[in-house]
Amino acid sequence: MTSIIIAVDGTAASGKGTLAKKLARHFNFAHLDSGSLYRLVALGVMEAHGDPAKEADALAVARAIDPARGDDPAIRTAEVGNVASIVSAIPSVRAALLQFQRAFAATPPNSLAGAVIDGRDIGTVVCPQATAKLFVDARPEIRAHRRWLELNQAGAAPAEAAILAEIVARDARDRSRAIAPLKPAPDARLLDTSDLDIDAAFAAALALVKPGVENALKARQGG
Repeated sequence: MTSIIIAVDGTAASGKGTLAKKLARHFNFAHLDSGSLYRLVALGVMEAHGDPAKEADALAVARAIDPARGDDPAIRTAEVGNVASIVSAIPSVRAALLQFQRAFAATPPNSLAGAVIDGRDIGTVVCPQATAKLFVDARPEIRAHRRWLELNQAGAAPAEAAILAEIVARDARDRSRAIAPLKPAPDARLLDTSDLDIDAAFAAALALVKPGVENALKARQGG
């Protein structure tokens, strides 16, 4: 039976990951942070003292990736995030991780009815036939402040201006890459979280995806 897929794409620090987790809990779906896969590749390249812009170095790590390390706090640093943006622009790395993501979407763990996957090309490349699609964004300065708060809580926050510069550079790199550039799918619902706290953002996200997901669930039950 076809699984139900919610694709949540968006910019860095827009809140897409938190929203995806909350949507997964709400519907009892599996959740996959596709960005963590690229962050794991980035961390692996850094640990091997490789060059993230060198295809051979990044691809070797991508082919041996261990998704179980997805909860490693080391992948959440600003440096790893920046390197992840570099390795994610390499076509062979994207191809190596694409199969894993599609398999997760097609057959969610624990025989769950659906999956929520967040990233930058879920609705456009990984799961273009997703049941519901969101594209989450916020103003760069808002995203920079959120990331600063997150890193400050972990005791490793650089200057907020430096984070803003990294976010702007990452946006430009993600949007201009030749393969799977960051952009909303034509049928994605847009959600700007700039002026929303997490509860308001979740309420808005749920309102956008709920009708399609509930219709798909009813169709599964009826079939």
